[in-house]
Amino acid sequence: MITNHPEAEQIRLENILFALGNPLRLDIVQTLAREGEQSCGMLRGEVAKSTMTHHWRVLRDSGVIWQRPLGRENLISLRRDDLEQRFPGLLESLLTAMTHN
Repeated sequence: MITNHPEAEQIRLENILFALGNPLRLDIVQTLAREGEQSCGMLRGEVAKSTMTHHWRVLRDSGVIWQRPLGRENLISLRRDDLEQRFPGLLESLLTAMTHN
């Protein structure tokens, strides 16, 4: 596992809201919610690798995603269970709100 993943009890609401305050990061979260774990390469698309690395770091450090190495790639997934434990219903409410826009 890559370092800088906060423990579940360290996940803070203000960090989650900051992380999700960017349209590209919201798209990443929606994709992960819809399709499950993805490789960095699949999520990156046409965006510069350095830009995506920054966005993944913000999402990881806030406790929204897990990143784990697999060979030469990193796999990214939502921390659904941890987010639900800390803030019941938050992730599902956000995902529902995003699909209605």
